[in-house]
Amino acid sequence: MERKDSTSTATSLDDENTENFGSNPTRDILAEGILSLFKPSVDKLDESVQSARESQGELKSQLESLLKQLQEIEACQDQMPEFSGKVKELISIKHKVSVITNVLQTTQERLVNLHQLIEKEEARRRNLLDSGNNF
Repeated sequence: MERKDSTSTATSLDDENTENFGSNPTRDILAEGILSLFKPSVDKLDESVQSARESQGELKSQLESLLKQLQEIEACQDQMPEFSGKVKELISIKHKVSVITNVLQTTQERLVNLHQLIEKEEARRRNLLDSGNNF
């Protein structure tokens, strides 16, 4: 039996998937349906986190560049106190951006792990369906 490639493997209305689901076909259909519902959300969230991380990296680079420029200006001036305060603020902002970047990186790693678990579960379900079709 030939299967068409699609983004979802959970189509309870297809005749090919209704033959043999093991001991609890309803549970298997629901589990596969739930997995197919979460996968696009996880993928979209992963893309959003990646985009945010890239933006954070660009912002960090720009802040570092601005910090260097301000330090050069401060060095040229006679140590104007208002510049040193702004430089301290930028250092504080740079630190916050670094913390946010670390949080986003951890979140993305967790999403990648979740994505891998979903793929493993989908593969297990496909194997169950394929073995059920062999009987």
